[in-house]
Amino acid sequence: MKYFKIIIESLNYCKSEKGLKIYSYVVMDNHFHLIVKHPKLSDLMRSLKGFTADRILEQLHEDKNKLKLNPFKYFRKKFKSTNYQVWQEGFHPQLISSIKMLAQKVEYLHYNPVKRGFVNNPEDWKYSSANNRYWDDSMIIELDEIEF
Repeated sequence: MKYFKIIIESLNYCKSEKGLKIYSYVVMDNHFHLIVKHPKLSDLMRSLKGFTADRILEQLHEDKNKLKLNPFKYFRKKFKSTNYQVWQEGFHPQLISSIKMLAQKVEYLHYNPVKRGFVNNPEDWKYSSANNRYWDDSMIIELDEIEF
């Protein structure tokens, strides 16, 4: 789906051009989860969310997809100067302090599409690090090695 591709391509750009380390990810229909590292993570996430929101809205307008545009308009925060709001305000980083905690987070992240009923197994979800190798290169994010 082209909206997922916007997010995947943006994450790959942040990885190659801005130094984002990506250890695990899943992109869902209405949110995404990442296990990442960056020295200025808040700034990077703000930039990523702003850019992807603009691109997703451009694509929705181009597709004349009012079904998906209307909720972005309806749920817009009243103080916002824009007409649409794609992402929630802020993000919720958590420090991963052990291998055990990392394993729990990766499992939670990869099981999101299973819990939503989109697939039966985590590796069947195309937009996830659960199994990059089954999908074409345009939808893959090369993962970084975890450093502890």
